[in-house]
Amino acid sequence: MNAKNPYAPPEAAVADVVGREPSPQLWNPNAAASWSLLFSPIFGSILHMKNWQAIGDAQKAATSKNWAIGSAAFFVLLIVLSVVVPESKGLDALSRGSGIGLLVAWYYAIGKSQQSLVLARYGKDYPRKGWAKPIGIAILGCIAFIVVAGLLGLLIGMVAGTA
Repeated sequence: MNAKNPYAPPEAAVADVVGREPSPQLWNPNAAASWSLLFSPIFGSILHMKNWQAIGDAQKAATSKNWAIGSAAFFVLLIVLSVVVPESKGLDALSRGSGIGLLVAWYYAIGKSQQSLVLARYGKDYPRKGWAKPIGIAILGCIAFIVVAGLLGLLIGMVAGTA
């Protein structure tokens, strides 16, 4: 007789549970995207590129690198436009709106995919890289950006004043 004991604890089939892969050390993709609100999509793209390289996906790393280069070119274009085009509220609103638009486009084009992959592949408990170095570099980059933009404006103002 092969009858089950009615008083035995319940049994669960766990064949569908898979073990998580060992994770490389990564920056939290959600935090990188959040810091991009302050430091621009250039920041998030570079950190995501480094994460993709650590994960081993060269194609997505190249895509993130292209987003970083494109974002940098976009901000250089905004500086040039602000110097060349006369000051207007329309240009100011366009530059602010397009910056947020660029961030949203980057996030939904490539940023969110890393968040989903890291969560699915490694879960929430994976080794994380520290934030001091990338945030310090981002702060220095912002300061350099402001200094270069200010000097460019001053130089163009001086040239325009003598003409």
